[in-house]
Amino acid sequence: MANPRIFEQSTAINASATVVEHCITDLELMHRWLNPSLRCEPVGEWHSALGDRSRFIIQAPLWQPTLMSTVVERAPGLIVWEFEGFFHGQDRWECIPTAQGTQLLNRFEFTVPNPLVELGFNWFAAQWTQQDMKAQLQRLKQVAETLTNRC
Repeated sequence: MANPRIFEQSTAINASATVVEHCITDLELMHRWLNPSLRCEPVGEWHSALGDRSRFIIQAPLWQPTLMSTVVERAPGLIVWEFEGFFHGQDRWECIPTAQGTQLLNRFEFTVPNPLVELGFNWFAAQWTQQDMKAQLQRLKQVAETLTNRC
């Protein structure tokens, strides 16, 4: 079995935990901060409650790898999606209220079950994925702070 990987990052956001959570769980807002080459589609109607399903599709020229996801943990300020596909794992988003707004923690814990895909991931995509996750957090921060400043 492939070795589990953990990519974790955090950022302070000058917006309430409610606003930050809304940016994570609202499909329209999500598409503002997701990598433009990543598309999220609901399976059925879009919701972010326990058991709700979606698919994340990487928009690549020759191949569009897909991750099926299910919400496996849900509480105010917390959502955990479990993925199956070329990755197996969980993507955890936690909003921690602070005096200045919210500390957002994102933890992506996964394995790549196919040894050939894992080799390609290690060689080509591991560093890019970590950098992209950091960039996504900054884009999410910008969306949340923009929403807060409009109110």
